[in-house]
Amino acid sequence: MDSEDPEQALDLLEPDFRYLIALPGREATGRSKADFAAYIAGRNAVEREHKILRHSSDGDLETVYGVVTESGKAVGSFLSAAVVTPEGRMARYQSYFTTTYDLIDLPE
Repeated sequence: MDSEDPEQALDLLEPDFRYLIALPGREATGRSKADFAAYIAGRNAVEREHKILRHSSDGDLETVYGVVTESGKAVGSFLSAAVVTPEGRMARYQSYFTTTYDLIDLPE
């Protein structure tokens, strides 16, 4: 999603993909790949990057923790989990983003 073509992330989703993205003051939810496409299209265009600091997996569940930067400056951190199908596509996704707390010290 951080690339110049964020829609390419849609190739990694099951058609009945469901998600919850908890952002400061609001939540974005959806029950389809089309809903997520609309979410991506509605994001403001900034120089944003998600840098993964930790990751793990257990069976079909993958988790990541990282920091979000905008124009190279850290603006917050996220903890995300996804259920991944045997074909390698996401079926479910849940992510929490905060600008007020870091579980792991941010890199310098």
